[in-house]
Formats: sequence, C-alpha cells, structure tokens
Amino acid sequence: MSDTAPRNVDHPVEQGSRRLMVLLAMAMFVLVVDTSLMNVSISAVVEDLDTTASGVQSAIAIEALVSAAFILINSKVGDLIGRRRAYVLGLLAYAVGALAMTLTQSLTAILVFWAIIGGLGASLLLPAMQSLIHGNFTGAAQKQAYAMIGAAAAIAAAVGPLLGGFVTTFLSWRVGFALEVVIIAVILSQIRLVKDVAYTGSREIDRVGAALSVVGMGGVVLGILVWQEGGEFVLLIMAVGAVALVSLARWLVRRKRLKRVTLLDPDLFATPNFTAGISGQMLQQVSLGGAMIALPLFLQMTLEYNAMEAGLSLAPLSLTMFAAALVAGRRAGDRRPASVIRAGFLLTAVGMGSIIPLVPRVDSGWYLVVPLVVAGCGLGLLVSQLNNYTLAPIEEERVSEAAGVNSAAGSFGLSFGLAVAGGLLLAALSFGFTQLTEDSAVIPPAQQQQIAATLEEDAEVMSTSALAQQISGQPPEVEAEVLAINAQARDRSLQVALLVPLLAALLGVANSFRMLRLPDVRPSGSLAGTDLG
Repeated sequence: MSDTAPRNVDHPVEQGSRRLMVLLAMAMFVLVVDTSLMNVSISAVVEDLDTTASGVQSAIAIEALVSAAFILINSKVGDLIGRRRAYVLGLLAYAVGALAMTLTQSLTAILVFWAIIGGLGASLLLPAMQSLIHGNFTGAAQKQAYAMIGAAAAIAAAVGPLLGGFVTTFLSWRVGFALEVVIIAVILSQIRLVKDVAYTGSREIDRVGAALSVVGMGGVVLGILVWQEGGEFVLLIMAVGAVALVSLARWLVRRKRLKRVTLLDPDLFATPNFTAGISGQMLQQVSLGGAMIALPLFLQMTLEYNAMEAGLSLAPLSLTMFAAALVAGRRAGDRRPASVIRAGFLLTAVGMGSIIPLVPRVDSGWYLVVPLVVAGCGLGLLVSQLNNYTLAPIEEERVSEAAGVNSAAGSFGLSFGLAVAGGLLLAALSFGFTQLTEDSAVIPPAQQQQIAATLEEDAEVMSTSALAQQISGQPPEVEAEVLAINAQARDRSLQVALLVPLLAALLGVANSFRMLRLPDVRPSGSLAGTDLG
C-alpha cells in the first residue's frame, strides 16, 4: 500500500486527482445535507413512525454529540489503522445510518443506527478526510481540493432544506436517505483513487484521556436530554460529565509534563487566539443548534407546514448564510477578522431576537424572511472567519490536531444547543400548559388533574390538528379551550427555546471584544481554501 502521493506541484493536477476532489466533495455534501434532511422532515417522521417530535430532536442531538465525543479519539484510531481505512469505515457507518432511516419502523432504530453508528462514522470520516487531502494533493491542487470541499459543505447547508423538503413532500423522507446510500456507494466504488497517508508518530493511545473526553461531553449533554424526556438522576449525570471534563484538563496537563502521549496537546490552549476562536466556534454552533430546534418546530407544528413549505421558509437563512460566507471570505479586505466576527454575532443576535415576538403573532413563514436573512448574514460572516481565526496561530505541523479540536468544539456546541433548547422548550410547555389549565374556568377540575399528570410524565409539542384528533369527543367548549391553551403554551415554549440562540449570539459578541484586544495572526498557507469548511 503506497504511503506517498504525487508531489510535483509544477504539473497540472492529474485527471484522477480531479475525480478524487469531486468524490471527497460528495462525501462532505452527504455529511452536511443529512441533518438538514432530518430537520425539515420532523413532522413526516413523527407521523410515519408514530413517535414524538422531541424524540426525533433528541436523535439529532445525540448524533452531533457522538461525533463530538469521539472525533478526537477516532482521529488517533485513523492514524493507527490507516487514514484510507478510517475513511472507508466512516463512509460505511454513515451508509448504515442512512440505510436504517430508509427502512426503519421505530425511533429506536434511528437512535441506534442513524444517531450513534452514523455519528461514529462522522467522527472517523472528518479527520481522515483532512489527512487524505494533505496526502493526496499539494500546492495549488491542495488549495483547490479544500476550496471544492468547503464549497460542497456550504452548498449542502444552503440547499439542504429545499432539497430535503422537496424529496419529503413529493416522494418520501425515506427516499432522501436512500439517495445518501447511493452517493456513498458511488464514492466507495472509486476508492482506488485514494492513496493512503503513512503515519509516522507514536502509536500509543491516551486511553484515560479518551474515556474522560467521551464521559465529559456525553454526561453534560445526555443529562440535559434525560431531563428533556422526564428521566431521573439528571443532576448526577450532568455532575459526572462536568467532573470528567475538569479531570480531563488536569490529566492532559499532568501527562504532558511527564512527556507522555496525550489525547490532545494542552499547550494549544495556551494560545489566546486559539481559545477565543474555539469559544466563538462553540457559541456559533450553540446558536445554530437552538435555532434548529425552534424554527422547524414552529413551522411544522404551529404553522403546520409540510416539509417543502418548511424548507422554503428556512431557505432565506441557509441561502444568505452561504452568500454572506462566500462574499466575506473573498472581500474581507483589510478588515480585522475579529471585527467581522463581532458583526456576525451581532447580526445573528438581532435576527434571532426579532423572531421571538413574531412567534405568537404570525400565520405565515413570509413574516420570518427579513429576520432569517439578517441571522443568515451573521452566521455567514462567522463561517467565513472563525476557522481561519482559530487555526491561524497554530504551527503547520499541529494544524491537523487543532482542526480536530475545533471540529469537536463545534459538534459539542451544536449538540448542547439542540439539547438545551429542546429541554427548555418542553419544560416551558409543561409549566405553561399546566398553569393555563389550572386557571381555566371551562375545563372541569377532574380533567385539570388528568392533564397535569399527563404533562408531568410526557409533555409533547403538538400541532392544533393533531391535538384536535386526540381530544375529539369532548364537549365543544372544553375542546376549544384545550386547543387555545395548547396554542398559547406552545408559542411561549418556542419563544423560550429561541432564547438559546439569542443568548449564545450575545455571548459571542462579548467574546469578540476579547478577540479585538488580541493581535491579528496571519494564517499559514495550508489554511487557504478552508474558509467554508
């Protein structure tokens, strides 16, 4: 098995290498479009599998969490088993998840195969892909490969809601995931184009660091998800996660002093620009995760939009995010990256904050166009600058490791935003519905107690039509009162959930002032073309 790649940068890129660029871009497209497909298909999946919206949202959060928790250790696994093999295994795991979505008849299968196995696939695939780009391309070809893959990610984020909405509405949500399997099969059929990249570093694994990383990130987010589903031992689970994260930090420092192999180099965090950038990356993803909870639920449960209508309504956010990232990446000029990042968080906060008062007052997605365009511009500015800002001060030989930490922070932020927004949404729904029911002069006391007991066990976001079917047969005045209470409590809970992206964006603004006080660092040439990644 060859461990070298063509190195003559004076010659044009070979045809096979161009095909490899396209195949790598296809893999990235599938990774990004996958979650968009799930988001716009929530109501269809809920109806088809007779499950709950919060259950589907939990699956989305768990997929992001698994990817975050295992990306660092699976980067090392890829070093040991070979980056090409890790790439293939990652694609196969992702294909298993997509195939399970095509065939599944229960939420359990989604959690096991799509969220967990698919998340593990992503955590193998992303670091392996970066190593393979470095090993299979050099010079201008490497920049071109990064640019193409970054563009594929940006385009997938932009068209994902529209593509997912079209397929789900006019065919089936299962067809979308079946198409992912087909694309992965095409990629694997051309795997001979990929030359493996030899790993010459230590083969020792920091098993304790890996375990603490998984338990730490997993404990914090899983604790929130357990709370969301009304489970027990929530504080204990979250405390275990927090203790594990603190222990991880101390373990890494101690192991570094002993000159032993560490899961990640703690000295990375001694660079102020890197820590500020990591914080910004995490806050951006928390904001995006919170929006991914509230906006699809508002469109599909409150406005009762189908997947196509939901996708069209979300298009202003995704399309302006793509356009703003493209323009800002090319025309930032002499503007300081920290200034662009501050503007990005400000616009995100304004856009998300503007949606909150609209939730109980609008009956069409058209009213969200301007706020979503503003938020999309903000997120696009962040995408254009944060990766380069974070990795710019890192030496070239450590960029790959730093990029893995950056990816893990982003995935953790996404899963945290999804979990917190979902948990707050259901808590606010339960509290609001119970209070409004108790204050009602129409609903009999016996039914008030029954509703309160039901909500304590299983609060759930429901559309007016779905709830009307469940309570049919009740006296007309009681039915009308329950539907009115549901609408009011649901809207309040969605407003509470939207506070998560708003607060994350405001914290991002505060963090950007710290960035402004730090000196700018010119990124190395190896980072060119990764802006949109």
